[in-house]
Amino acid sequence: MTSAPVRDGPRANDMIDAREIRLIDHEGNNHGVVATVDALRAAQTIGLDLVEVSPNVKPPVCKLMDLGKYKYEEQKKANAARKRQKTVDVKEIKMRPNIDDHDYETKMKKVVEFIGDGDKVKVTMRFRGREMAHQDLGMVVMRRVQEEMAETAKVESHPRTEGRQMTMVLAPR
Repeated sequence: MTSAPVRDGPRANDMIDAREIRLIDHEGNNHGVVATVDALRAAQTIGLDLVEVSPNVKPPVCKLMDLGKYKYEEQKKANAARKRQKTVDVKEIKMRPNIDDHDYETKMKKVVEFIGDGDKVKVTMRFRGREMAHQDLGMVVMRRVQEEMAETAKVESHPRTEGRQMTMVLAPR
């Protein structure tokens, strides 16, 4: 048993199943409600296809046009839209609870840069050995990051501890 082939794009020519359609010719003139058979005959005499451009209305709207050219234009529009869209990446910054001021400032410059680019930032606080007993120091650093980024970023997920690390996610405002 083979399945029916997948149809891509709008219905055209003999695939249009409505008895009557609203016809628009190749020059953009509205011919009103016409029988589908008559519209197909008109399309064949001109040498174009009858393409259903708005199938969800009563009666469906069909246009006389070159189907191959129409599909090509639609594909180009979709590709252009895909190029324009921005993907949001999650960048990660790793810190330690007893981070030095200069190291902190360097990491914060990167956080500001990532947020400015429209990316989310995952701030990870790593605890090693005896630092596990002083998780409050890590929370102080996380709050400092939150306060400094309050203007440009919102906290998407508040600091929470998972094993030996504490994570927080910041997103651009």
